[in-house]
Amino acid sequence: MTSLGQNLKIDGDRLWGSLMDMARIGPGVAGGNNRQTLTDEDGEGRALFQKWCEEAGCTMGLDQMGNMFAMRAGTDPDALPVYVGSHLDTQPTGGKYDGVLGVLAGLELIRSLNDMNIKTKHPIVATNFTNEEGTRYAPAMLSSGVFAGIHTQDWAYAREDAEGKTFGDELKRIGWRGAEETGARKMHAFFELHIEQGPILEAEGKDIGVVTHGQGLSWTQVTITGKDAHTGSTPMPMRRNAGLAMARILELVDEIAWSHAPHAVGAAGHIDVYPNSRNVIPGKVVFTVDFRSPDLDVITDMEKRLREKASEIAAAMEVEIEFEKVGGFDPVAFDEGCVSAVRSAAGRLGYSHLDIISGAGHDACWINRVAPTAMVMCPCVDGLSHNEAEEISKAWAEAGANVLFHAVVETAEIVE
Repeated sequence: MTSLGQNLKIDGDRLWGSLMDMARIGPGVAGGNNRQTLTDEDGEGRALFQKWCEEAGCTMGLDQMGNMFAMRAGTDPDALPVYVGSHLDTQPTGGKYDGVLGVLAGLELIRSLNDMNIKTKHPIVATNFTNEEGTRYAPAMLSSGVFAGIHTQDWAYAREDAEGKTFGDELKRIGWRGAEETGARKMHAFFELHIEQGPILEAEGKDIGVVTHGQGLSWTQVTITGKDAHTGSTPMPMRRNAGLAMARILELVDEIAWSHAPHAVGAAGHIDVYPNSRNVIPGKVVFTVDFRSPDLDVITDMEKRLREKASEIAAAMEVEIEFEKVGGFDPVAFDEGCVSAVRSAAGRLGYSHLDIISGAGHDACWINRVAPTAMVMCPCVDGLSHNEAEEISKAWAEAGANVLFHAVVETAEIVE
């Protein structure tokens, strides 16, 4: 296998220009993006990505979940492709780089290979997975989950948004439902470049995060039912305040996460209060507890303690409580060979780097179940993401893409 010289790099100006061009589609209200999955804006972003890929000589494939696969041919017709990518959909108040950097860096490395007239044994496929964010259609990483056999396609098609529109209908409406069977593709390997979405790399002054593991995640929906009552005329001893019970359970969630720190985190990220009136004691609340850790035993312990202690709080306050596991996945250990390729590339290129654990879920976490997988991370300012103020530097993007370039192309094997 031929190694790339350290002077072989992607075109950083072109990558940055592509990021800015994509960001013009679905602009947010504060400098970021609102390009949620299966919206007209998502369709427009997909069309631009396809145009760029075809201009780079790629053949576009589209599966029944709308996952996009732009293939640059290899020299060996029997060699499995090396896939590289992420997602183009955003949060409703999202940034310009979350997911998008990984997709467009995949395209950029293909463009750079064309510029350098470099051929590879294995085909290389720039990939866009549908609905990674999960904001319009829960859960997150939905289409990569179907690809990896985590979810059935029929179940995914039946997911509804807040307006009752199903995933399957909206995928068809925007014209991005393909004929190819989801998950039928076989991968030699998969690589994903992503912004860290956390503060570690910037705080440590590192250019590159070599992702060795992904945290496991547990989502538990908690429903507390008390009794609606007038805030002014109901005596304190006679109240069954679901909102107050929730407040005490949220303190419990924080205590549980701190008891496992620094190897665990926890919070409630989604809360609904009923009837949500200024002068009515809340009679019902529904909220989701998000626990994460790279250790499955820790996640199991946190779930158990939540149910036990929250039930005690509810009983003492004379309210009813229900728990439902609504999402989650086990911790991920990425492929040692692919991780080593990322680490070696960073070292060869002279970038400072650090082994890290991904705190967020990514498409790579599901694809790791069906193919050797690794992730590259670059810093983001103040660790901020899922926010329109999300920001990275051009130098960080270029460094991440260069490491991705070397790791992917070495895995795809240069042909002399």
